[in-house]
Amino acid sequence: MQKILIIGFGDIGSRVAEKLASRCHLYALVRSEATAVRARQLGAIPVMGDLDDPVSLRRLRGLADMVLHFAPPLRQGTRDRRTRHLVATLNSGKILPQRLIYISTTGVYGDCQGEVVRETRPCRPTTARAVRRADAESVLRRWGAHRGVQVSILRVPGIYAPNGHARFPLPSPPPAGEGDAGSLREFHVGRLPVERLEKRVPALCAEDDAHTNHIHADDLVRIIVAAMFHGRAGRVYNAADDTPMKMANYFDLVADYLHLERPRRISWAEAQKEISPGMLSYMNESRRISNTRIKQELGVRLRYPGVANCLGEAPPSIMKQRSAKTVPLSPDSLPEGERDAGSLREFHVKGLAHAD
Repeated sequence: MQKILIIGFGDIGSRVAEKLASRCHLYALVRSEATAVRARQLGAIPVMGDLDDPVSLRRLRGLADMVLHFAPPLRQGTRDRRTRHLVATLNSGKILPQRLIYISTTGVYGDCQGEVVRETRPCRPTTARAVRRADAESVLRRWGAHRGVQVSILRVPGIYAPNGHARFPLPSPPPAGEGDAGSLREFHVGRLPVERLEKRVPALCAEDDAHTNHIHADDLVRIIVAAMFHGRAGRVYNAADDTPMKMANYFDLVADYLHLERPRRISWAEAQKEISPGMLSYMNESRRISNTRIKQELGVRLRYPGVANCLGEAPPSIMKQRSAKTVPLSPDSLPEGERDAGSLREFHVKGLAHAD
């Protein structure tokens, strides 16, 4: 059986593990015993190590045929030191992995002023978090080309789902480096911008609003698995759904789904006075991501072509759960990846987050 190593054992890592456990030997890099327990429950063998401590990564050398790299960069600097540590470790083994899949962010494209964005568009990241992701992509693609490892990059927009991984909730919070583009600080009742709506943070009016893109967590797992078997060496894939939408319209859709008040609309000039600079940085980039390549080359069929296809399935139990007051996490976290890794428009409540 093929040996697969998961780096970044958060929500997406957990979903992938559950999908693959019966078909291969799974290993998961973990930093805590709680995450190790969850890995075992999902059929993966935990390997204790820390991407910020290269010495601790020695056990990864020659361990796997394939590496799934979901871990985010650190939240400072312009280079992804964690990816560099991982590559150096894998490079020092007698046997290299045959393939590596990396989750990046559509944030590496920067602001595209609402244009349709294909994988051939040059990267022009405008935020530090996207710069770090672009750096990781460059490091991995150069390494793959030099050492004959098939590296495929998945550029991911906002990951959403009305519920998290059902079987094994993450501890709160996961240690640094164990999250992924979709799971950073997300602890598992759902992945929707609930705190933002509950705080009544305004949205931009239509003429100032940005186009945003999304992917359901389960559809992202489908794309990852397809890339494992069909991804081309050095190839980039936009892992988005079929339906870009204005950000305010997305918030309206989620508000209606959760029976919350829709956010009021304000102009960009007003937003600069009312909304934090960190949040504004996500609202200042507009792009419509094309996903043609994942369909033509990977053969992906999305279960949820748009957010409305998912939220239209709302079970009554979801509404009942919303009647109980949730406990918000620290609101300072807009983690890596775009929506993120990614990139990320993440607005957090305990177990609830949105990233784009």
